[in-house]
Amino acid sequence: MMNLPAAICLFPLVFSALAVPFRASADSFELDSLERESSGEPAVGIGSDRAVNLALSSLPGVKIGFVQGFTFPFLRGGSVLTADNNFRTTLTAEVSPVSANGIVEGILTPIAFLQVAAGFRIGTGWNITLFGSDLYGIGINRSGAGGKAETTGSAFDGVQWKAHFGGALQFDMAAVFPGDWNHVVFRSYHEINYKGYSAASKSDSWFFENDGGENRNGFNYYGNFLAGYQMPFFFNMAAVLVEMDKFLYDTPGRDSWGDDLVRWTFSAVFNFTVTDRIGAVLIPQWRTVRNYTGSDSDTFYQNRSLDRAHPLRFEFYRVAAILTFKLP
Repeated sequence: MMNLPAAICLFPLVFSALAVPFRASADSFELDSLERESSGEPAVGIGSDRAVNLALSSLPGVKIGFVQGFTFPFLRGGSVLTADNNFRTTLTAEVSPVSANGIVEGILTPIAFLQVAAGFRIGTGWNITLFGSDLYGIGINRSGAGGKAETTGSAFDGVQWKAHFGGALQFDMAAVFPGDWNHVVFRSYHEINYKGYSAASKSDSWFFENDGGENRNGFNYYGNFLAGYQMPFFFNMAAVLVEMDKFLYDTPGRDSWGDDLVRWTFSAVFNFTVTDRIGAVLIPQWRTVRNYTGSDSDTFYQNRSLDRAHPLRFEFYRVAAILTFKLP
């Protein structure tokens, strides 16, 4: 019912890579959050596809991933709502200058407008210094001398893992009013995930892939809303994406530094079909960040106080680009 291009379906996946290796950022783009099915006509039997993804960012940052996918027909019927029912599983290996990950995910489409997803990621990292900046692939973030942020950890010092379960509702207006120019598409995805770092205790905060260092072992919520328009030529989709994530673990005093707030990211998405095997996505992004009292950014984040009168501000985040190469 909804034929989103493969590159669009992959972009939340690689956004987490775009924060590395040059600058810390909020963990608002998780690679496991949207479907990864390839575009094209539904297969009659079991389908198999492979792709290499290259993600770049103006921060800058880079990540390369290899995806192997399998699509199995499942409970297909004769109606427009069940004709493409399937179960899809993907195996992904990815590497950045400060991390390496393995990911497995399964997505069930029991009816055209609904998807159910579950997956698991495991990875590790290492810390490097580049152009005078310390880049933390993995490590503990804690309060040190004078309340300053202090990072501890060494290369391959434990593993970071994440398990998620979620679901999506999606709709394509062309399913009701057929036509190449009638593809107004909507998609909403929501998940609960648990993130853990084997070297961290329940009270520790930790880095992964040079993010903001505010992760903790515990549950999180992630959701997004996409509205777009598909066109049958080279520039084949323009969309708006709104993402939100929230920490669900209960840290005492968390409201004083803003752990209780939803973190929002807003993106404009432009998708291009370069060839039958090459796709490209360009995504400028904006986000909300917390306003603290005082200006000492070196202070450990839990030692800072949120400006409750104006807790959030809106800022430009980055421009991301994703290239997808489908392999034969």
